Amino acid sequence: MQTAKQATNATFLKNLSIAELNEMQMAFIEKASSPQDLMLLAPTGSGKTLAFLIPLVNKLKANAKGVQALIVAPSRELSLQIEQVFRMMKTSYRVSCCYGGHSVKIEQNSLSDAPEVVIGTPGRLADHILRESFDPSTISMVVLDEFDKSLQMGFHEQLKAIFKSLSGKQQHLLTSATRLEVWPEFLPFAKPKTLDYLKDEGNSKLELKLVRTSSTDKVETLMRLVAGFNQEVCLVFCNHRDAVDRISDLLTEHKIEHGTLHGAMEQIDREKNLIKFRGGAHNLLIATDLASRGLDIPEIKHVVHYQLPPQREAFMHRNGRTARMLSEGQAYLVLANDETLPSYIDKSVEEVFVDKKLKRPLPPLYSCLYISAGKKDKVSKGDIVGLLTKKGGLTSDDIGLIATLDYSSYVSVKRKFVDQALTKIKNEKLKNLKVKIEVAS
Repeated sequence: MQTAKQATNATFLKNLSIAELNEMQMAFIEKASSPQDLMLLAPTGSGKTLAFLIPLVNKLKANAKGVQALIVAPSRELSLQIEQVFRMMKTSYRVSCCYGGHSVKIEQNSLSDAPEVVIGTPGRLADHILRESFDPSTISMVVLDEFDKSLQMGFHEQLKAIFKSLSGKQQHLLTSATRLEVWPEFLPFAKPKTLDYLKDEGNSKLELKLVRTSSTDKVETLMRLVAGFNQEVCLVFCNHRDAVDRISDLLTEHKIEHGTLHGAMEQIDREKNLIKFRGGAHNLLIATDLASRGLDIPEIKHVVHYQLPPQREAFMHRNGRTARMLSEGQAYLVLANDETLPSYIDKSVEEVFVDKKLKRPLPPLYSCLYISAGKKDKVSKGDIVGLLTKKGGLTSDDIGLIATLDYSSYVSVKRKFVDQALTKIKNEKLKNLKVKIEVAS
């Protein structure tokens, strides 16, 4: 007979449109139901977010006062992703998300009437604790998501400040895509029990391929390579922001649709480009290692290393974006003739050749529409679907991913129907609001 907790978890899965939990998620949820500290080691894209959110929500108390759970993530994108999954679960609990590039005042207002769950980056959370935006002494559970990444990014002092403010009686759940060799001294707990789901490299279905080129032709070689994938989903990694921008300029010049992602971009542009990539309006993303882990992006058919990272660990994280779980994938190494393979790559890697003629790919199946209203305007995904189907002449099959931000929304629509839909809804209101609707820039 199904228990109340099992029934609740089944409701969460239904709200998330997930058929069933995977083995790793089930094992972690079961272990995390006890009060012990726990570490989950699992590859990028394996479902760690849901693995810790379900036991966290199950332990929240409806009548308790104050913040009960704190989730610390190394990046704004990951913090927002966790918040989105939490909201999609449709629990009865409130959540606030805190990160740099977002108004401190808005966050303080959200925290003033303490939500049950607070999510955020180490720097912004430490800042709120210093400002006394919320009382951390009531927190009974702390999640450190992608904990190794937070350490690599140098957040030691901010994490130390966060832990110093806590009661010391909380449970700790940690996730990581790599094994930690050294544990920081500021942690208020001993090495936790670990569930290790990191797969052996020998079992990977990833194919490595080498593309040789001259240094002067390297960008053009890359363009011909990715164009040859003919809109199969591809992620290109660079070590530096200027390389991302240089590649983007060339792709734009040749009218090849793509997105970019690096740390110097405005937060809204980073979010918008990720939304387009997730929704199929872009099938090509040029990025720094910001995209190598922790982000909810689709299964990648091709990973391309335009510049190889100095460390093997970073190389593995990039490759973790493809050949996940039971699927297969390809990783390409674009190497100029004056560059050498790093020691962590087997020199016997297969060399392949790129077509010397550029074959411009077909445009993506979807286009992305921008709507000038979002969650703070009480606009829901259902409202957007209603407008596009009832007034815009679309069917539900013509509509893809919908993302609602605070004051804007984005929706993927099959490209061939975009113009007719925009014409039909030109003067229509959304939730009694006059809004701007146009193809997202």
